[in-house]
Parts: sequence; structure tokens; C-alpha cells
Amino acid sequence: GTLDVLIVDLPPGTGDVQLTLTQKVELKGAIIVSTPQDVALLDARKGIDMFRQMHTPLLGMIENMSSHICSKCGHQEHIFDHGGVGKEAKKIGIPLLAEIPLGLELRMASDEGVPLVISTPENAQAKALLRVADHIISKVIS
Repeated sequence: GTLDVLIVDLPPGTGDVQLTLTQKVELKGAIIVSTPQDVALLDARKGIDMFRQMHTPLLGMIENMSSHICSKCGHQEHIFDHGGVGKEAKKIGIPLLAEIPLGLELRMASDEGVPLVISTPENAQAKALLRVADHIISKVIS
């Protein structure tokens, strides 16, 4: 059947694939995903600039590996810093869609081929991913 949404996960930066995609396909929007540290945000900014030059709407940003949640005790640590993506999103005037914590459950569900939002919907990572999905649907399907 026809697709409602097609999500393409691209590596960071502004390579040939990104440029070709923006030139050849009518995109409803782009979401920038970055870890919170400054060096990762350098690549994210390149992507932001390219999508803006190509007149692709920016739907928001996601802070990936925003924190680490210990699978034994639940303690949360910000091992890759925290908040850098939120600051960048605010600076450029787009929403921060989620801060996705780094946790074992997401990796295990991915390896098993079962989306975490189905296997463990009450998980913090699953809840964040569902909020992102709701945002995407509200912006691109009308």
C-alpha cells in the first residue's frame, strides 16, 4: 500500500546522500538527532544549515544518549553532558522533541527486532519515542 510516513535515518553531516535526498524528494520535514556534547553538535549544525538552505522544514531536535540509566538501580548519570541539544533547539527556534536516555532495554529490543514501544511501552525510552512519533504525525500527516 501507500506510505503515510517514511523515515530515513541518515548519518550526521551534509554528505551526498543528504543533499541528493533533499534535491530529489519532497520532504515534509527533518528531525535533527544529536548527543549533547559540543563536538556532536558541530555536525548537527551542519545538517541544520543544509536543511534550511534546501527549504526543508525542521520539525525539531532529539537529544540522544541524554543520560545513562543504570539497569540495576535506576540511577541516572549524564555521561555525555546534558542539555546541549535543548539549548541549540531553543537558539534556532525549533522544539526539543525528546531527551532519549541510554539504557540496556532499547539495545536489547532493537537486537531482538521488537520495537521497545511494543515490548515495554512503560519504559522511559519507549515513552520518549512515542512522544516523538506523536509530534511527527501531528506535523506531517494532515
